[in-house]
Amino acid sequence: MDNDEKWDLIIKPAGSLNFNLKELLHYKFLMYLFVKRDFVTYYKQTILGPLWYIIQPLLTTLVFTVIFGNIAKIPTDGIPTTVFYLIGITFWGLFSESMSSTSNIFVTNAQIFGKVYFPRLTVPIARITSNYIKFFIQLVLFFGFYFYFLFFTQYMKPNLYLLFVPLICIQFSIIAFGIGIIISSLTTKYRDLQFVVTFGVQLWMYATPVIYPLSNIPSKWLWVFIINPIAYPMELLKYAFTGQGIVNFTYLGISFGTSILLLIVGLFNFNKVEKDFMDRV
Repeated sequence: MDNDEKWDLIIKPAGSLNFNLKELLHYKFLMYLFVKRDFVTYYKQTILGPLWYIIQPLLTTLVFTVIFGNIAKIPTDGIPTTVFYLIGITFWGLFSESMSSTSNIFVTNAQIFGKVYFPRLTVPIARITSNYIKFFIQLVLFFGFYFYFLFFTQYMKPNLYLLFVPLICIQFSIIAFGIGIIISSLTTKYRDLQFVVTFGVQLWMYATPVIYPLSNIPSKWLWVFIINPIAYPMELLKYAFTGQGIVNFTYLGISFGTSILLLIVGLFNFNKVEKDFMDRV
């Protein structure tokens, strides 16, 4: 055999936290195809198509404004209800859509996983990426309302914490990725979990300051919300855009630490399950 011969694929044992960035980059075009597939097929054969990306948060904001703002009279720390709810809905959508779409990777891709080799992590990464396309479209709607209130009212007080916004978006993706692949790993054995995810995400939203500010929570129950890794970053987002809310770096540190832990546990479970999941699905 020629000693200069090079191999495209070298098979070697995978570690518990195997994350081969070089291999993932080698399959970047495949990830692009997965992203394109997810984006194109989501609203395929619909009349309004991608306009639903705008309609969904707009209608949800309207419903929240009427029910929680006008009827329930839930305080919003002096922030106009439209902006308050739209901040929560837009950024919560990034997290919830990413988590839901990565929570069924093994079950929905079993056929292709069984036929050809490629890094399995390319699929959840592509799902996260395609959700960012939707998120950026929805940001156009959000900034349309935000700039109106910024220039024509005195309610908006943006500050330097806006620099944290991209980091919080990345953190949301890390949490969604970690939890999503944990659930995806478990669904190879417990199929019931895929039915629990949608309901669980809805309940989680009410345990996160999306429709209410963190200042409304009694101090004796505040710890319950702080252990929710999404809760304080969501509060910080509202403070960054409006100047109203709670700033506490201890809470942010707890949230960030939990995010990293979820990512590590997720990668550990994903790598463990991908070795023999075809025998179970």
